[in-house]
Amino acid sequence: MPRIRPTRPQMEILAWLSIFLLLFCLSWRFQWHESLDEFIEKHHDFPLDHALLALNMSGFLGLIYSALRIRDLSIEVNRRLQAEKNVDWIACHDTLTELPNRRFLESVCAQSMIDQRAQESYAVFSIDLDGFKKINDLLGHDHGDAVLKAVAQRLSSLFPRDRVFRLGGDEFVVLARRTGNAEFVALGNRIVSAVSKPFTFNGVAVDLGASVGLALHPENGDDLSQVIRHSDCAMYVAKKQGRNLVKPFVPAMQEELAKRIRVEADLRAAIKNAEIVPYYQPLVDLKTKEIIGFEALARWKTASGEFIPPNEFIPVAEEAGLIVDLTDQLLRRACGDALSWPNHLVLSFNLSPIQLSDRLLGLRILRILGDVGLPAHRIELEVTESAIIQDAVTARIVLDDLVNAGVRIALDDFGTGYSSLSQLSNYRFDKIKIDRSFVASFETNDKQDKVIKAIIALGAGLGVTITAEGIEEESQLQRLQDLGCDIGQGYLLGRPAPAESLAADQIGTRIAQRR
Repeated sequence: MPRIRPTRPQMEILAWLSIFLLLFCLSWRFQWHESLDEFIEKHHDFPLDHALLALNMSGFLGLIYSALRIRDLSIEVNRRLQAEKNVDWIACHDTLTELPNRRFLESVCAQSMIDQRAQESYAVFSIDLDGFKKINDLLGHDHGDAVLKAVAQRLSSLFPRDRVFRLGGDEFVVLARRTGNAEFVALGNRIVSAVSKPFTFNGVAVDLGASVGLALHPENGDDLSQVIRHSDCAMYVAKKQGRNLVKPFVPAMQEELAKRIRVEADLRAAIKNAEIVPYYQPLVDLKTKEIIGFEALARWKTASGEFIPPNEFIPVAEEAGLIVDLTDQLLRRACGDALSWPNHLVLSFNLSPIQLSDRLLGLRILRILGDVGLPAHRIELEVTESAIIQDAVTARIVLDDLVNAGVRIALDDFGTGYSSLSQLSNYRFDKIKIDRSFVASFETNDKQDKVIKAIIALGAGLGVTITAEGIEEESQLQRLQDLGCDIGQGYLLGRPAPAESLAADQIGTRIAQRR
C-alpha cells in the first residue's frame, strides 16, 4: 500500500506538541516550578506573582483568541474549497441547462484513453434541433432558452443513468452505456419523439424536431472522441435528408462530410470573390413569341473551368448560413444587369425556402432595388409551395410587404409540393409555374396532360399568368400553345447565358436564332 504523507498543518501540530512535551519533561525533571516559587519568595518586594498571574491570564486569553482565529480560518478554507469546486463546475457545465459541456466531454474522452482497466462500450448520439433558429427569430431568445432547458430535462429523463452533454447552441450529445443487445436506432427514435413533443410557453405553442446521428464504441472507433465525430457526421447526413431522422454511421458518410466541408470552404471563398454569377434564361410569350423577361439562375464556374451545379452548392449555402449573402450578391448584380434591358422586360429571381422565414427579407430586397435603381414592378420573385408551408405566418408578412411595394410574386414548381387551393386564395400570386416534371411527360401521360389542362384553366379563372418550365421539344411547345399556356421557358426557347450575351440590340433576335 502507498505511504500516506502528513500535510504541512499536521507537521506543525506535531512539532509544537513535541516542543510542549519536551518542556514539560524538562520542568518535571529539573523541578522548575519549585525553583520559581523560591525565586518569588526571595524577591517578594517585586510583584512577580501578579506578573505571572497576568501572564497566565494573557496566555489563556491568547489560547481562546487562537481558537477563534482557527475557527475563522477553517471557515475561510472551506469557503475557498467550495469556491474552487464551483469554478470547476462552471468550467465543465453549461450554465443554462446545467448539463456537462464540451470541456467535460473532452475530459471524459481523455480519461477513456488513459484508463485501460475498464474499457466501457457506448452508444453515442449526436442531436441537433430542427427549427430552433426559427423559435429564436420569431419568439425571442427567452423562449429559445426555455426550449433548451426543456429539451435538456427531457433528454436527462430519457437517460437518467447516462451522461447528456450540451455542446453549444442547439447541439447535444448523449453517451449511453451499452448493456445487452439494445436496439440503438429505436433508442434514437425515442430521442426524436421526446424532443418533438409540443412545447407551450405562455400560451405559445412551439414545434421542434431533431436530427440524430448514431455511432457505436468501439465498433466505429477505439478512440471515444473519434466515435463522437462519427456520430456528428451521421447527424449531418440525417439533417441533410430531412427532419426527425436517425442515421447510424457508415464509413461512406465521412467521405461525404469531407466533400461537404471542401465545398463549403470553396463556396465561402467564391462568395467573397463574387465568383458566382447570374446567367439568364428567356421567358417567352407563347402567343406573340416575344421575350418578356429573363430568369436569373446562379452559376458557379471554378478556377479550373468546372461548373458546379446549383443543386450541389445551394443546399450547402443554406446549411452553412451563406444563403443570405449569396442571394443579396446575386440579386444586386442581376438588378444591375436588368437596368440595361428594355423597360418592358422583367427580371425573375428565385428565393430560397429558408429565406421566407426571415422577416427582414422584404426590407433587404427593397433596399437593393433602391440602391440599384430598378423599379419594383420590373422584378418577379419566385417562391415554392414548400417555402410557404414551412412558416406560413412570416411568409405571409414578407410577401404582402413585397406585393404592396409593387413586386410581382410567382408560385414556382406548382404541383410538386403541398398543392393547395387555399394558397392561391390566401396569397396574391401574379404567376403560376408548372413544374418541368409535368411538361416532360404530359404528351405520353394522359393524367399529366389533364393536370396541365386543369392548371391552365385554374390560372385563367383566377386571372393568374401560367408559365410552363422545361420546354425542350417542338411538339411540347405546340401542345402548350394549343392549351392556351401564357409563357414558356426551356432549352428549346433559350439556354441560360451570361449577361454579356444579352445586349439590348440582340434580345429581340435570340429566339429566332435558337429556333
